[in-house]
Amino acid sequence: MSLLDRHDALMLDLDGTLWEGGEALPHAVDAVNSAGIPAVYITNNASRGADEVAAMLRNVGLAAEAADVRTSAQAALTMAAARLSPGDPVLVVGAQSFKDLVGAEGYRVVESADAAPKVVLHGHSPETGWKQLSEAALAIRAGAAYIASNLDTTLPMQRGLMVGNGSMVAAVTSATGVVPESAGKPQPAMFLQVAAERGFARPLAVGDRLDTDIQGAVAAGVPALHVLTGVSGPLALLEAPEEQRPTYIAEDLRALGQEPEALRPGPQGGFGARVDGKDIILSHGREGATSVEALRTVLQVAWAMDTPPELVRPNSDAAEAATADWW
Repeated sequence: MSLLDRHDALMLDLDGTLWEGGEALPHAVDAVNSAGIPAVYITNNASRGADEVAAMLRNVGLAAEAADVRTSAQAALTMAAARLSPGDPVLVVGAQSFKDLVGAEGYRVVESADAAPKVVLHGHSPETGWKQLSEAALAIRAGAAYIASNLDTTLPMQRGLMVGNGSMVAAVTSATGVVPESAGKPQPAMFLQVAAERGFARPLAVGDRLDTDIQGAVAAGVPALHVLTGVSGPLALLEAPEEQRPTYIAEDLRALGQEPEALRPGPQGGFGARVDGKDIILSHGREGATSVEALRTVLQVAWAMDTPPELVRPNSDAAEAATADWW
């Protein structure tokens, strides 16, 4: 039985999971195309509309339509709807696609706090600057509700981690003292909305970032596969609090075709792990055992400790080789 046999849908993150800077990561496209179950793409990036994201997915070889994409902008607008009536003014800090989405739902998109917006919606856009952030701050001080698409402080790009929406939100919060509601991961809203709308009973969430993708899935009660292709690596996993611990850990999306029990934390690859004071000793290991097998072995022990281990100390040649790139 493969991991896919246990689930009826995939809820896939994009940046760091499927692609980096819009370029497909190795093995990702083939793994999703051959999955045989529906795939929905859940992204905290609110700078593109669902149509544009779907087109980008098709460009890298994935069969995707706008209905297969859920952006944090869509989730934020769903949250805002409870406070709005048709024609109400909404100030959108973000991309044109976010503004178009709000307008298509029958609300009046405004650019200034002088228009007395009822809600400020804040999503990522590379064009956001002082003027837009200041109008948002003025509107929030005047009583507008503040809803952010997501609070990611960084955005993975090909050159590295760029400034994310959460860093822009922090400027507005600093100026107003108001912390926004957030629609994006790690909140469970997008996972719950997609499952309810599509009728998924046994979805699997897949992501690369513990404090957004995995924490959001855990909050929604959805099993999660963490892939080591993006932001959160072995050190982050070792230090992960309970609410950020994935069900499964894998090198990349090829794991969808593997047996689920082999992907859970636990002894494998011939390794053994034990606590020694505040450290973990990693011993043994078969010839050719992999880094991720060593990681799963150590994680079972680390996650049973009251506090994260201070060190993981390899105690064999195989353990030394397997942990060489963890730090």
